[in-house]
Amino acid sequence: MNAKPVVSSATKTVTAWLIVAALAIGFSPVAQANAAEVAGSFSQGRSRLSIVGGSGYAFNETYFVLGVGASYYLLDGFNAGLDVEWWSSGDPRIVKVSPSVQYVFYQVPSMAPYLGAFYRRSYVEDLQDLGSAGGRAGVYITAGRNTYFGVGMVYESYFDCNESTYASCSDSYPEVSVTVAF
Repeated sequence: MNAKPVVSSATKTVTAWLIVAALAIGFSPVAQANAAEVAGSFSQGRSRLSIVGGSGYAFNETYFVLGVGASYYLLDGFNAGLDVEWWSSGDPRIVKVSPSVQYVFYQVPSMAPYLGAFYRRSYVEDLQDLGSAGGRAGVYITAGRNTYFGVGMVYESYFDCNESTYASCSDSYPEVSVTVAF
């Protein structure tokens, strides 16, 4: 896509430190209490629902983006999910469908780092569908019972990308989310 967000070297450095911190926390020894009690909203059998709203930029157009997502925790901290985004108010219209996996380092009580990977299929009106894959890293901050604010960074690389059609065949961009677990 043509999206070219501005990502400073400071943002890349912070993202690298988030990944290092997440790995360090994930591999540190944790007192083993009742697994469901420790994992809380991220425990096996729980679900996540996400709603996305905002703007995006592609094809020299600004889009209104609306999306929904859901996932299920197969293991404590580990979920598999599906997200769908609709990009409107620009031309061409775009729909993105993204199956994903994510691990949340739930051992940190008020702040839970996460790492994830995804495949994305972008359906672009009047153009060939475009596949991509990427990863994300960030942190969920407790906002209330079973509610979390998330902030992180995403890297995405497009397959079979034609740079004469698309300005770039890879993107890095920030993500902000509100997640409700049930």
